[in-house]
Amino acid sequence: MAVMKDISLTPGKSLQIRLEAFNVFNHPQFYGAGSVDGNITSSTFGQIVAAASPRLIQLAAKVMF
Repeated sequence: MAVMKDISLTPGKSLQIRLEAFNVFNHPQFYGAGSVDGNITSSTFGQIVAAASPRLIQLAAKVMF
């Protein structure tokens, strides 16, 4: 999801502000079969051991002239 705003500074110059968010609704994203421990002798057998990062948000500003 992204939100962008263009602000006119002077004729021919402007500022662009952008906010981007990834995984906005914070749903878990597992890495397929490698995300579950399949080693039967392990104490974490059958448990999820790897997943993608939760929400990521970044803010950017760009001056155009």
